[in-house]
Amino acid sequence: MQKTLIIFKPDCMAKKHVGDVLNRFENAGFTVVGCKMIRLTPELLREHYAHVAQKPFYPEIEEFMSSLPVIVMALQGDNIVQKVRDLLGPTDSKKAAKGTIRGDFGTDMMVNVVHASDSDENAAIEIARFFKADEIFAA
Repeated sequence: MQKTLIIFKPDCMAKKHVGDVLNRFENAGFTVVGCKMIRLTPELLREHYAHVAQKPFYPEIEEFMSSLPVIVMALQGDNIVQKVRDLLGPTDSKKAAKGTIRGDFGTDMMVNVVHASDSDENAAIEIARFFKADEIFAA
């Protein structure tokens, strides 16, 4: 069983889509093994988005992602990274098909409801970034 990190982004929180999105994950057979609400700090965001932190658009990401508290969640399931990404649809919500999470609830490239890990390797790194070992529970 693999794990992945999910961040319910500020747009998801503001529009009250957390329950709808979580329901889709649970209906797909995934299990919540860690969950908490936090406010993302500039330091944590710079670490999480280190791959784009030097890009000119990064300040917009930091402003958006720190605008409201978010829910971070660790989910577990078979082949979960790919299955979650399939449920979400493309990163750019404008290109996401109806029926996908981003196609149904997202707005654009940044305002796209949920962050999800893009590989098993990154999932492990991201879960460790947001959760202490004793905050992850066996399914």
